[in-house]
Amino acid sequence: MSKLKISCIIVDDEPMAINLVESYVEKTAFLELKQKCSSAIEALEYLKTDPVDLLFLDIQMPDLTGLEFSKMLPKETRIIFTTAFDQYALEGIKVEALDYLLKPFDYAEFLVAANKANKWFELVKGQQPTVLSEEKEFLFVKSEYKQLRIKLADVLYFEGLKDYIKIWIKDNPKPILTLMSLKSLEEELQETKFMRVHRSFIVSLKNIEEIERSQIIINNKRITVSEQYKPKFLEFISNNSLNN
Repeated sequence: MSKLKISCIIVDDEPMAINLVESYVEKTAFLELKQKCSSAIEALEYLKTDPVDLLFLDIQMPDLTGLEFSKMLPKETRIIFTTAFDQYALEGIKVEALDYLLKPFDYAEFLVAANKANKWFELVKGQQPTVLSEEKEFLFVKSEYKQLRIKLADVLYFEGLKDYIKIWIKDNPKPILTLMSLKSLEEELQETKFMRVHRSFIVSLKNIEEIERSQIIINNKRITVSEQYKPKFLEFISNNSLNN
């Protein structure tokens, strides 16, 4: 059980909505409510002197909307949007909200979003949420509220995307998206099977089809080997080449 405490504030112009979210926060052991604000402007003033980890943020508010306010926040401050209007879901994704709660929502829905925030902050603090088998033949990753079992042998490459990773798998045209960092994943993978070749890519060594100058080709995808990782990659080529 995580001992992490996530500091949060509630920002909503509807008193009943604030009271409901407050009651949900109080039920959730890892959340610590610091402030309730009736406008984004009030929240902005509060955060100048008292930063928090997480905002439960309404979108449609007078003077300054939740979407406008979200663009003013530092990257480390995360957001769960709460709104009665589902047309804002895409905008919520664009500003990298952790989740999006459509009013009216119950505690079960709230808890799913809160747990997503908990996982994100555990990851930031270096606690690995992905479970790997001892043999490292597969891993479990959380994606779309499910724990998916991924065979490492089927992975072509991992692509980092800010706080998320895209897992590209054989015979699967779409990647699996999961919340974690490439750095934490790299520490768990076997170096003989996977290698970091770019700040945004870890590749499966056995699935490399071609190497053209400083580019790896896997499944028609060209991945550049950056200067930082080139020495180690060149050593791998040398150790596995017939024409040394």
